[in-house]
Order: sequence, then structure tokens, then C-alpha cells
Amino acid sequence: MLVNYFPVLVFLAIATGLAAVMMALGTVFGSLGARLRGDQEKLSAYECGFEAFDDARARFDVRYYLVAILFIVFDLEIAFLFPWAVALRDIGNTGLVAMGVFLFILVVGFAYEWKRGALEWD
Repeated sequence: MLVNYFPVLVFLAIATGLAAVMMALGTVFGSLGARLRGDQEKLSAYECGFEAFDDARARFDVRYYLVAILFIVFDLEIAFLFPWAVALRDIGNTGLVAMGVFLFILVVGFAYEWKRGALEWD
């Protein structure tokens, strides 16, 4: 019975070996390339679009999180629009009205965030 699992074990061994080789090559070539081509600006550490100026436990401005949440919300909106557009003929007017309500709720939320200044970046 264990003979049936032999191809799975071979696959896992090959995948583990390939992953180890890729990580080793990336480490070797990455550090070599950074030393050869890197300048101070390229090698500097960055986080969230700005230089680290404090320790890792420093608080971020809440607007960063609002923009991130807005991105996720509208990214999910697009993810829902594609299957809806494909199945629009099958779901008919009911689906059209449901998507209209969904988009209206998102537009109201977007307008609220815009009015509150969440999209203004200093």
C-alpha cells in the first residue's frame, strides 16, 4: 500500500530540493549583485514608502491604514464585477439590481472617505 505513495514522496523530495537550490542561488546572486551595482540610495531600507525613522513599534498615521483598507475594498469590488459581468445574461434584471445596490453602497462609502479627507496625503 505504501508503494502507491512513492510518486508523492518523489515529488516532495524534488520540490524541496528545487526550493533549496533556488533560495541558495537567490542569496548568492542577490548579495553579489547588491555589492557590485548598489549605491547608497538603492541599498537603503524602506518601509511603506518612507524611510524608517524610529523603531519598529512606532505608530503609523491612521491615513495609511485607511488607504490600505480602501484599496482592499475596491480591489474586492473588481473581483466581484468580473463574474457578475460574465453571468449577467443568466442572472437577468435581479442581478443587475443587486449589483447596482452593491455599487451604490461602495460609492457612498467612497464619497464619505473622500469628504473626511482620507485620500489627502500630506
